Amino acid sequence: MPKTKTAPASAPSNKKVVLAYSGGLDTSVILHWLVAQGYDVVAYTADVGQEEDFAVAREKALALGAASFHRADCKEEFVTDFIFPAIRANAAYEGRYLLGTSLARPLIAKHQIALARRLGAPAVAHGATGKGNDQVRFELTYKVLMPDVRIIAPWKDPDFYERFPGRRELLAYAKKNRIPVKTTAAKPWSSDANLMHISYEAGELEDPARRPRDSMFQLTASPQEAPARETELQVEFKRGNAVRAHILGQERFYTRPYELMQFLNQVGGANGIGRVDMVEDRYVGLKSRGVYETPGGTMLMAAHRDLEGLTLDREVMHLRDMLMPRFAELAYNGYWYSPEMEFLRAAFDKAQEHVTGAVRLALYKGNIVITGRESPESLYDSAQSSMDEAGGFDPRDSEGFIRTNALRLINWSRRQRRG
Repeated sequence: MPKTKTAPASAPSNKKVVLAYSGGLDTSVILHWLVAQGYDVVAYTADVGQEEDFAVAREKALALGAASFHRADCKEEFVTDFIFPAIRANAAYEGRYLLGTSLARPLIAKHQIALARRLGAPAVAHGATGKGNDQVRFELTYKVLMPDVRIIAPWKDPDFYERFPGRRELLAYAKKNRIPVKTTAAKPWSSDANLMHISYEAGELEDPARRPRDSMFQLTASPQEAPARETELQVEFKRGNAVRAHILGQERFYTRPYELMQFLNQVGGANGIGRVDMVEDRYVGLKSRGVYETPGGTMLMAAHRDLEGLTLDREVMHLRDMLMPRFAELAYNGYWYSPEMEFLRAAFDKAQEHVTGAVRLALYKGNIVITGRESPESLYDSAQSSMDEAGGFDPRDSEGFIRTNALRLINWSRRQRRG
């Protein structure tokens, strides 16, 4: 009786894999390559507010050999569960980057794992490189949400990265296999778009001394070309979340989170708000040059921080200032789903209980000017603060206050003079 042939122990019996598919150069080549390796590839795309024709993406994925195509509509969830918490925390990595891509990755990975579970796929795949941050963001999320998942990361597979050491080889492969891609010699950079921002990196941007082409920018007008008049608008917050926005003098109000972000992106972009060009520190230890357009997020951050000045207790605000960089670092490094992030989010949620009110902003050629703020939760007392009336404040109290606080300075000064 002939022996039945069995697969090697290392070969997975279920070769279904859910690929995070953007339709760009890398994931298009990866999809085609995985199919050639014998995988049953499910192409998965998350709609996080990027301008994309998903019907075309579906058509392309199926033409490249995907068994099926799935789109998750994550726009509203992206705003309420990721963007808004980051704004509540005033999160800016290294003081400048507002985390657009960093916030989107755990959401994309979350729905990718949900799809893998639903389809019974034991594996997921992504197109992040071995030098970047996204590999960490995707894979840490995968491991938290599906600890036993198999992760296929072609850019860390020698069979793949030795064959495709750079974009030139990817483009050649795409041309040979008739894979349509957007990356061309005319646009030598890569970009990532979502409702929070558009980021640009690689290609000619790898020279940190080189100024980006103005034609590269998609969300924002050049400040030089922005209107030569102010645009004034008002943003209203409740417990740290933006709940309403409108241009002053106009009757159209935006209240749904997704539509509110769209509106802020549009009006901010028209006024040249939110361009950042920086060299940042990747989690893997490398420095990277990134260029970002974040019009709506930049406006929300400015308005939110201003309102906190009116509504937050001083000591709470100072503790918040200490925690903000840590929140941004955790989000940037891929620890959105972690016990330390749960702790920080709870702390910021507590701090935001009274951050309710309205802030007026004037936009002009890339600048944001705060023109006023008001809140039913205000801690500001004009009578107490006034230089023209006592307002319940006895100036004699300041004498003892200063004397007490000066004691240590006097002792320090005496010691200095003895030396």
